[in-house]
Amino acid sequence: MTRDADLTPADDLPTDPDLVESDPAESDPQPQAARPRTPRRVVAAIAAGGALGGPARYGLGLAFPTAPHTFPATTFAINITGSFVLALLMVFILDVWPPNAYVRPFFCVGFLGAYTTFSTWMVDTDRLLAAGAYGTAAANVFLSLAAGIAATSLGLSLGRGIAAWQGKRRRHLEHPEPAPASVLALSTEQS
Repeated sequence: MTRDADLTPADDLPTDPDLVESDPAESDPQPQAARPRTPRRVVAAIAAGGALGGPARYGLGLAFPTAPHTFPATTFAINITGSFVLALLMVFILDVWPPNAYVRPFFCVGFLGAYTTFSTWMVDTDRLLAAGAYGTAAANVFLSLAAGIAATSLGLSLGRGIAAWQGKRRRHLEHPEPAPASVLALSTEQS
């Protein structure tokens, strides 16, 4: 396994599958911008997802308010469910569903990017510290990190399990296994 410190700009690293790279041999003689432009439709998909994810988070905050100087359970639940769903979706997007240039930007970047909230997590922690609730602030930071990692692992595991099950099912439907000879013998004797 290569450490990040050992990487150089010339290393062939994986790229974003949503961006189409052009062949350098076919490039224009004019120098290109250092960074490829993101297609407008991808930006629109991100904006549409964000327009839904932000209000979803806001609505949950209104529906389940957290009392001042207490553990911010709503923000915690939003970030943990977002971590789980993001991991699950990434497995489906990359391994199960057919390629689509707009699903990942819409759901992962747009919706879940606006739904989950690093800034509110830190504001909640800052308010707890300002109120002298140091234990609750520490619990918020460390439980959020631990639960986020656990939710991500669970989402990846569940997604990979579903993908493996679908693969087995698909192979079984395409190439059904013949019945064992003992079952065939019984069915002919009963006839």
